[in-house]
Amino acid sequence: MFREIEKRASDAITEALKKLEIPVPEEIKLEEPPNPQMGDLASTVSFELAGTLKKSPMEITAEIMSVIEAPEIFETIESKGPYINFFIDYRKLSGELLKIIDDDYGQHPPVDERIILEHTSANPNGPLHIGHIRNAIIGDSLARILRMAGYSVETQYYVNDMGRQIAMIVWGLQNLEGDLDDYPGDKKDHRVGRLYFEVNQKLNENPSIRDEVDELIRKYESGENEDIFRYVVEYCLDGMKETMERLHVHHDRFVWEGQFVRDGTVERVIESLKRTGYTSENDVLYLDLEEFGIEKELVLTRSDGTSLYSTRDIAYHLKKSLEGDTLIDVLGSDHKLAAEQVKIAMKLLGGKIPEVIFYEFITLPEGSMSTRRGVFISVDELMDEARRRALEEVKKRRDLPDDEAGEIAEMIGNGAIRYYIARLSPEKHMVFEWDDALSFEHGCASIQYAHARACKLLDKASFSDDVEVEDNWAPDDDEKELLRLLARFPVVIEDAASARRVHPVAQYAQDLANAFNSFYRSTPVMGSEFEGARLRLVDSVRKTIRNALGLLGIEASETM
Repeated sequence: MFREIEKRASDAITEALKKLEIPVPEEIKLEEPPNPQMGDLASTVSFELAGTLKKSPMEITAEIMSVIEAPEIFETIESKGPYINFFIDYRKLSGELLKIIDDDYGQHPPVDERIILEHTSANPNGPLHIGHIRNAIIGDSLARILRMAGYSVETQYYVNDMGRQIAMIVWGLQNLEGDLDDYPGDKKDHRVGRLYFEVNQKLNENPSIRDEVDELIRKYESGENEDIFRYVVEYCLDGMKETMERLHVHHDRFVWEGQFVRDGTVERVIESLKRTGYTSENDVLYLDLEEFGIEKELVLTRSDGTSLYSTRDIAYHLKKSLEGDTLIDVLGSDHKLAAEQVKIAMKLLGGKIPEVIFYEFITLPEGSMSTRRGVFISVDELMDEARRRALEEVKKRRDLPDDEAGEIAEMIGNGAIRYYIARLSPEKHMVFEWDDALSFEHGCASIQYAHARACKLLDKASFSDDVEVEDNWAPDDDEKELLRLLARFPVVIEDAASARRVHPVAQYAQDLANAFNSFYRSTPVMGSEFEGARLRLVDSVRKTIRNALGLLGIEASETM
């Protein structure tokens, strides 16, 4: 809807320039003024034409204003200095907008582009921890936004089954007493994590164990010990999948890196890279990247001839190149060098170059974490704590049965985690603060509360879709703000998908909730002269908040 409004404003300026026989720029730029009193849209076209016409922007604006005609959706067009400002006719806008907001509002038509989005891909050597969670939430939310924008998206989890960490766990099963089920912990991934920690302690005491671990890697790569390696990885993944399901993080496919060794892809990659003339061999085979501005070479094989994660990663990206039109990887900022190396290898091999979304890490006020040292906060613990704190708040506010209060607390707690992480640009470092994340005054809880308020009001009014909007309804300032935001929702989705960013959707959800709460406090609905119009407006807000939160993987409860 908002794109159509922008087009009508742009067309009005274009027609005015044609009447004045002034060359029309390739693009009529429009922006939203900082204050609604200055209009809903403003054009800077006069600045762009000043150099060509050898006139001041003020003169050009005066000429345009003398001939411009306001399209039907606009109440008036005014000049504010050299700017041309368009004021929307909100009675007409409401008539068009409220009719099109349905349960699927925000969904764009299909785009002929298949995207493969890899995210999370944490090593299966223990539970997901707070260091992994930003990857998972950014990736999952972005996939939802891209799908809403019309793209075909497949999300993939790249399973590192051939790394040293897995071999260490296998060594532990073969050399330490007990099976994984004997380790303490309610979830499988936590048991694996405890065994991994124990093996690290043994390795520190006796470094020669490293040779035994390396031998396990060689044997696995040659086809031995497949059953025990697969058992370890699947055992850990079972627990990790439980965590992701609880956090509403979904993957369409789990791709095991070992398959690229088994099917010969890694070997073909190495031979193809050798033919480029950029490889050299010392103790190891490596790709010389100095000509590409990277001093650090990309090692392709170990001294014993076994492959490395980097080589298998290139093979994986070649497979994705055949399956998708666009490749997107979500990676921590510590992977920037590796990502550049993979991009160069892909260019040399004729594959598609992946787009990479880098994110900075989350820390707790207490400091950083390490799975190897056993110092971390698992995502399970994070969600449990969020639920506990949310339950305290729910019980303060309402007297509910324990099961109902628990369901609401789970929804609020998980929403708080996902929203707190989604709301910031990925380039910004984040310290996870409980009081901010679970605040009912701002953040996700306030957005969920706005949705619940809307549901309660509509239920009390016995609202149905056949409610008529009064012909003489003239929206007040709070209602105009809601209409303005509602019209923008599809544009927010389109822009977020194009920029590969999640945080604009999070900010939009907060803005809409804030505007609704202001309307709720100041504007009577039931029993008012414009009850029908206002109920329709409330229902449109309800649907849009629900859809916006859904893009962030957050539930919108009907009661709180």
